[in-house]
Amino acid sequence: METQTGKTLHPVLWVAGIVIILFCGAGAAALMGWLPGSAAKQADPIRAAALDRSHAPDRARAAAKVPIAAICAECGVVQSVHEVDTNGPGGSGIGVVGGAVVGGVLGNQVGEGNGRKLATVVGAVGGAFAGNEIEKRVNVAKSYEITVRLDDGSSRVITEAAAPSWRPGDKVKVINGVIHAG
Repeated sequence: METQTGKTLHPVLWVAGIVIILFCGAGAAALMGWLPGSAAKQADPIRAAALDRSHAPDRARAAAKVPIAAICAECGVVQSVHEVDTNGPGGSGIGVVGGAVVGGVLGNQVGEGNGRKLATVVGAVGGAFAGNEIEKRVNVAKSYEITVRLDDGSSRVITEAAAPSWRPGDKVKVINGVIHAG
């Protein structure tokens, strides 16, 4: 048996290994929140207008008042309204038990001897699964997702259980997750 001595890894492999370790470390740090996030803030529109006027080349522009509309953080426009069907929990067990009984009875009608026993078990398991799915679909709950584009450019999706009166284009205010007339 021969052993290899004096052989080292190629420098490119060393560099690749170090780069992979650094990228993994940076990714883990980002996931853990150890890296600082973006600290960019929006400029204050009143201060920006004042700075613009103070640097005006002529007195007429410096004396002119620039109207500044205040940005309403809660104000926005309804973008869309979508109806959403949500399957119920199906946790009462009635669907599972009923499906297992029906599946077992139907499986018992197939074959003879051990084949009949196997068909009964498979029918019961399949019926239980099918019964649970049927119960979930019977208990479908409707809800409505309303997408609101806020004046600051962000979007919020509000979910309501009842059919909303809002239509795309309506001006609204979103206060504490509830939509009000704007």
